Amino acid sequence: MLLLTFGNWWSALSGIQQIFWGISIVFSVLFCIQFIFGLIGIDADADMDISGDLDTDADYSLDADFTVFSTRSIIAFFTFFGWTGVASLNAGASLMTTLIASSISGSLAMVMVGFLMWQFSKLSQDGNIDINDALFQTGEVYLRIPPKDKGQGKVHINIQGSLKEVDAITEATDAIPTGAFVKVVEVVDNRLLLVNQVK
Repeated sequence: MLLLTFGNWWSALSGIQQIFWGISIVFSVLFCIQFIFGLIGIDADADMDISGDLDTDADYSLDADFTVFSTRSIIAFFTFFGWTGVASLNAGASLMTTLIASSISGSLAMVMVGFLMWQFSKLSQDGNIDINDALFQTGEVYLRIPPKDKGQGKVHINIQGSLKEVDAITEATDAIPTGAFVKVVEVVDNRLLLVNQVK
């Protein structure tokens, strides 16, 4: 009986209403699952930078970059996009108005979730790790460090008993290749290490 009632209700919807309702239901379920996982300590989020690269080493990084595109934020976008669309269509709005309102609502939700995750990440890092403890420590280059003033690379270094991935630069005129060992000579802006290659 319940399935029959749902089928009749679904059939009575227009095609565009079915699309928005489908988006709303699917992503609301995903939103709830993700929320429950968060409560029990399971974090399946895979943050991506603007270029779309997966940041699979997020748990080991001190670099709390703000990112809009993540599993959480994308789910939030479609959840708010769908429900705003449903509400707009029910209010008699045109398709164009509905799409604009839904896109704005979803985008705001995505940015807000990204901002909150960035703030939580900063709080977690500030409370647990003091990057100054990396000073004069030896680490290994994870991503090639370009020559002086040519950009940043990344190093793996042990800080307070935990392996971390941190952005690094060098004043050397030659690049430091991946796998080379380096020594930290200065901490820059509490998030960037100045290193020299260990010969």
